[in-house]
Amino acid sequence: MRTLGLCLIGCGRAGMIHARNYKNKVPGAKMVAVADVVEEAAVAAAAELGIDAWYTDYREALKNPAVDAVIVVSPTDLHRGIVLDCARAKKHVFCEKPMAMNVGECEDMIAACGQNGVKLQIGFMRRHDQSFRRAKKLLDEGTIGELVFIHSHTRGPSKPRPWMYDLKKSNGILAEVNSHDIDAIRWFAGSDMEHLYAVAGNYRNPEAREAYPDYYDSVSVNGKLKNGVGFSIDGAAFVQYGYDAHVEMVGTRGVIHVGRSDGDFVKVTTPENGTAGSFVSSWTALFEDAYLREDISFAEAVLNDAEVLVTGRDGLEAVKVVEAGNRSILSREIVKL
Repeated sequence: MRTLGLCLIGCGRAGMIHARNYKNKVPGAKMVAVADVVEEAAVAAAAELGIDAWYTDYREALKNPAVDAVIVVSPTDLHRGIVLDCARAKKHVFCEKPMAMNVGECEDMIAACGQNGVKLQIGFMRRHDQSFRRAKKLLDEGTIGELVFIHSHTRGPSKPRPWMYDLKKSNGILAEVNSHDIDAIRWFAGSDMEHLYAVAGNYRNPEAREAYPDYYDSVSVNGKLKNGVGFSIDGAAFVQYGYDAHVEMVGTRGVIHVGRSDGDFVKVTTPENGTAGSFVSSWTALFEDAYLREDISFAEAVLNDAEVLVTGRDGLEAVKVVEAGNRSILSREIVKL
């Protein structure tokens, strides 16, 4: 049986989640190389994974005949260039979210992969999460009647890395944190966004206000999907109380909640009193199984020449919403998509 050889491009925390999965948990796949511009990171990753091939220039890794596919987990503004190079080298591509900085870059990536006959999967792992998939099934079966409204929020405890303050490199919290919410709403509702209105502010990172006045660590978005369903998204970074991801879907005959929650209607959780029962410390813990299922799905799509579950088109639509949200924040106006 053929074994899929993978190369990780970007050996940070998120990248190593995928690499550890492919090391010994994904049937028919194995890690064969890693690449990172920081030599120490590449060397450490290769040592942990038990492989010899490490590179500081990913282009050299693409020359390795053992590499069949790549996992791209670099800063967002580098995704387009890396993916185009990988496609031209005939390597299948798994690209973490956000897919790219703008719709034009997404279109370039989709076209390059299509022209070179390679798979392109985007890293929206919540579609692979068992609870999210169960909720999707219940929704599609009409358990709560006709869908009326969806609210989704993601709030993370981590301090933003310095490069994230620059919206020209990160596209802000809407991209880095809430891309998952955008994709989940589209997936659950089966529709793209029609229009939205967003507000945002920087409340927890005062040191960035002078150099990056447009940076925001909290955002709220309201709008309507093309099928008439209403939606809202809120996101935040550096909340400190824990990782918090939740979706609520309201129908004509009921409601579906997805995510970590319990029976308390009022809960106060602070760094001083610890993490309460409904919150976990990190997204790596909350979605550990979803990441594994996502990686298995990508390997199976390549090995069996099947369609990927999350396409470049899905990544593009999320980026389109991020761009619209950022325009709405700056203009203080409703933006049509």
